[in-house]
Amino acid sequence: MDKLLAVMRELREKCPWDQQQTPQSLTPYAIEEAYEVEAAIRVGQPEEIRDELGDLLLQVVFQAQMYSEQGAFDFNDVVDAITEKLIRRHPHVFQAENFSQLNSADVMLLWKQIKQQEKQGKAYSRLDEIKHGPTLQQVEQIQKKAAQIGFDFADVESAYEKLNEELAELQQAIQKQNSDEILDEFGDCLFSLVNVGRKLGLSSEMALLSTIHKFRTRFAFIEDQAQQQNRKIEQLSLDEMDRLWEQAKNN
Repeated sequence: MDKLLAVMRELREKCPWDQQQTPQSLTPYAIEEAYEVEAAIRVGQPEEIRDELGDLLLQVVFQAQMYSEQGAFDFNDVVDAITEKLIRRHPHVFQAENFSQLNSADVMLLWKQIKQQEKQGKAYSRLDEIKHGPTLQQVEQIQKKAAQIGFDFADVESAYEKLNEELAELQQAIQKQNSDEILDEFGDCLFSLVNVGRKLGLSSEMALLSTIHKFRTRFAFIEDQAQQQNRKIEQLSLDEMDRLWEQAKNN
């Protein structure tokens, strides 16, 4: 870790690109690297997972170095903060003598209670607990949080009816050609679709990632078939691409 930190300091001193970066400019890379970790874990190749975890760690080190230069905090402060938080939120492990054996559900309840205590005296909304991140995950967590107090559809059929209602409103907005209204209604449709998935016990994020992977694989098949014909994919007609797509589905 010391070696990595030393390399990062030298890069900030001598590399023009690294010198130009700010916490804001690097944020998209952190998000991208987190997705790369997910993709590597899904594939399951240990060496690739190791490399992607390293890339994600670099983002933490890079951000910490920039804030260290501002005199705000350094990497050791980041480590100390998360270590103290883990100990504080796991009293059943680090103060085991004060707790009888807990199951996974008990642990989650205890974790939430401790988080609530940490927020005492601060302006607080239930939705403040939801992390900023991929929008599908945010939607899902918001819906789950609302459901905890009973603000939820009774069943998947009711959620599906709401989705159809929102789709009809989107169609009306399209017919009126009101761009602001179209955007608003389209967002409502996505929100409602996530709700249907949640009621079915599905992760919208994982479902969409699976579909993206499927699309990539099938599109690569079309590209490969075009190459075997000594043609560019742009030279294929839509009918030809559709036929190859169906072949890819059956492979």
